[in-house]
Amino acid sequence: MTTCVVVKKNNQIAIASDSLVTFGDTRLSHAYEANNKIFQVGSSFITLAGTAAHFPVMRKLMLGMGDGCKLDTREDIFETFSSIHTILKDQYFLNTKEDDDDPYESSQITALVANPHGIFGIYSYREVFSFERFWGIGSGRNFALGGMYAVYDQDLSAHQIAEIGVQAGVEFDKSSAAPLRIHSFLMMP
Repeated sequence: MTTCVVVKKNNQIAIASDSLVTFGDTRLSHAYEANNKIFQVGSSFITLAGTAAHFPVMRKLMLGMGDGCKLDTREDIFETFSSIHTILKDQYFLNTKEDDDDPYESSQITALVANPHGIFGIYSYREVFSFERFWGIGSGRNFALGGMYAVYDQDLSAHQIAEIGVQAGVEFDKSSAAPLRIHSFLMMP
């Protein structure tokens, strides 16, 4: 899968990911394709965890939404991902079924959003979380979370903490690999 993180510290925000794509037991490293798991929509950077099919679909869909793709607040993100869910079903034939006792249809999406307004996580039932320090998704998330937790209170920037998080995922998760991709910027005042 992947290791993706977002970090907020001292008015700086960072989003980072590894660059490995896997298909079952097959690894498609950076040496074979310049995999980039982070894409930009306006002032927001988005990264996803899950099937590789999500990346081209979500990139095309979100960029094509124009002003309808609002990602500045938790409420905006919820509305945008609710609209995305309908589009995924109608135009991209999303399989919404996960378990028989699901409370809602699943969007099958786990994502992180970072922009000058904050850092956010989105999960398959369109749950949106706004984080104050850091968070991670993907198969390497537990390693990343541990690494970022261990260094967050040190004199490091959000960029450095995000790098440490993804490096921890790359070091210990079999489905994550370098090189890392990192974007960092200042928060809105």
